[in-house]
Amino acid sequence: MINLIRQIIKPKYKSLNLIEIIKDNLIYNLNYLYSLQEQAEIFPVLKSNAYGHGLKEVCKILNETPVKMVAVDSFPEAQIVYRNFKGKVLIIGEMPLKAYRYCKLKRTEFIVYNQETLKYLSRYKKKAQIHLFYNTGMNREGIDDLEKFINDNKKYLDRVTISGFCSHLAEADNSESDFNVRQEEKFLKGIEILNNNKIYPKWIHLGNSGGVFILKNKIFNAFRPGISFYGYNPFKAEDKNSFKADNLKPALRLFSTITAVHRAKTGDKISYNNSLILEDNSNIAVIPFGYFEGLDRRFSNCAKFLYSQGEDVFWAKIAGQVCMNLTCLNFKDKGIKIGDRVKLISEINNMENSVEKLSQKIGVINYEILVNLNSSIKRVIIKNLK
Repeated sequence: MINLIRQIIKPKYKSLNLIEIIKDNLIYNLNYLYSLQEQAEIFPVLKSNAYGHGLKEVCKILNETPVKMVAVDSFPEAQIVYRNFKGKVLIIGEMPLKAYRYCKLKRTEFIVYNQETLKYLSRYKKKAQIHLFYNTGMNREGIDDLEKFINDNKKYLDRVTISGFCSHLAEADNSESDFNVRQEEKFLKGIEILNNNKIYPKWIHLGNSGGVFILKNKIFNAFRPGISFYGYNPFKAEDKNSFKADNLKPALRLFSTITAVHRAKTGDKISYNNSLILEDNSNIAVIPFGYFEGLDRRFSNCAKFLYSQGEDVFWAKIAGQVCMNLTCLNFKDKGIKIGDRVKLISEINNMENSVEKLSQKIGVINYEILVNLNSSIKRVIIKNLK
């Protein structure tokens, strides 16, 4: 009742920036990934605010799918999942040991990389469900000598439930990589070591986004896709698997609102450091979206965003330096007004303001564009684009 009253009396604030999550596209991507590995479960990776899409929003969408478990980085993320997703949580990140005591053991499984974490979780006995992480060559984290680890930690391993065995491909975005083959071979030998020690995990997972496309052994009964789940191709254009991933559909688009318009004259200087001197009289508009909101300063004077109002459709280039919370756009002689919307990120891959094109423009990976979208930006779920 109290929450209902709060909803009624709280101020109705309309956000000037808006991220739309396209539900149908997200579910399409999930089903497509399932079709590539029909024997396996898909554990979507929702860390870093679901790759910028909104952890709460993506959880709500996944409640309408067969997904049994999602992967997050930490306990704070798990708390959001507990409230918004009906299934289980796989915590894939390292945490302070005392953080494990706050997790809901019935709904949570943990990836274990070392003896210290295993020892701590053993106090919860069989209630603690763990996935052993084997270092197969990425050398970032994990168990280096699996046989020795088992022998040294038998008393702790006997006290927990070993629910999974996993690792991470270092070059999954390259279908031709010999390193993928070597990692897979080492991982399969790791399974033999476990079985020889009478350890039979339920979940066997090595594949990330690229792994869904390149791993063929049916022993893998779970995959952890991240970027591909959100609709982005994990391969370079020349990769032999790239055409398969081209079927994915980006599930995010981003709008901002014009909050100021003024007519600037030839020779006027725009924004910080006078980095743009106008060559013509121009209509300059301001949007409340800057590098705090996630617009990289390297887009200054180069990125273009789409204006679409009725039959008026045209591009506006960033004018001058991107500011902390504001960015100027040059509309030249086009008519615009306060309150008009501008599309900063398109869900269509070949558009100049798509995540793919924007990331290429400043030489970063698409992940960076997405995860840098500030969590304070309002996010809403839309069913489709009709």
